[in-house]
Amino acid sequence: MSVYPPDGPMPANGPKVVPAATVVVFRKAAAAGPPELLMVQRAKELRFAGGAAVFPGGRVDPEDRALAARLMPAEEPEIGAGRIAAIRETLEETGLMIATRDRVTADQAAAGRAMLEREGALAPVLERFGWQLDPFRLQFYAHWCPPRDRAFDTRFFVTDLGTGAVDVAVDATENTRLFWASASRALELADTGEISVIFPTRRNLERLAQYSCYADALADIARHPVRRIHASPAERDGEAWLMIPEGHGYPVRGQSLASAKRG
Repeated sequence: MSVYPPDGPMPANGPKVVPAATVVVFRKAAAAGPPELLMVQRAKELRFAGGAAVFPGGRVDPEDRALAARLMPAEEPEIGAGRIAAIRETLEETGLMIATRDRVTADQAAAGRAMLEREGALAPVLERFGWQLDPFRLQFYAHWCPPRDRAFDTRFFVTDLGTGAVDVAVDATENTRLFWASASRALELADTGEISVIFPTRRNLERLAQYSCYADALADIARHPVRRIHASPAERDGEAWLMIPEGHGYPVRGQSLASAKRG
């Protein structure tokens, strides 16, 4: 049993973690089949998950907290700030503007992305282009945090684009590649060595692979209220494994430490 709270900020006497957020962006596949997810391949030089394929996201900035407090005053502050960080990072990393009330064209998103790179915050971009956010289009899905100093305390969200007609482009700084793939296809790519995935990404892909549509993801969230997940070492048949607790909705709870990539 974890001594840390199931959600909310890490207590002052806990590990000195870095709040972060990531978003799993769904779109309908061109042909009949499971939904496709947007993934980014990180540059090998990065300290965290260098070279790995992950979902768009990054650390929560003070400006994200200020905007969340303004747009979602009744929301739990860490979750609200996570939503804003996930929206901002998705625009910054992929050029895709999500969770707006009105449609944003590819040209508008490209201009907003350029301004975001200059300003370093989402609020002035929203004001300049007149975009109104609907942050609750991002549904809180999971919460992962290794119990150690400097770890990323990451809240996962899911959102649905519906159509597949979107333009994305790699930022060419933190990331080297963007691609859409179903969760099962991403797992196949990982198994053949075409991409590398860290332990939390693999567990989430396995969970996401159970869904035939976005509505399945929402139903799964309703069955499994989000609580902070701490992976921990365990022994299975004389071998060291990395495991997560039961009850979070994951069909596969661990893998051998020798094969687990931890970021």
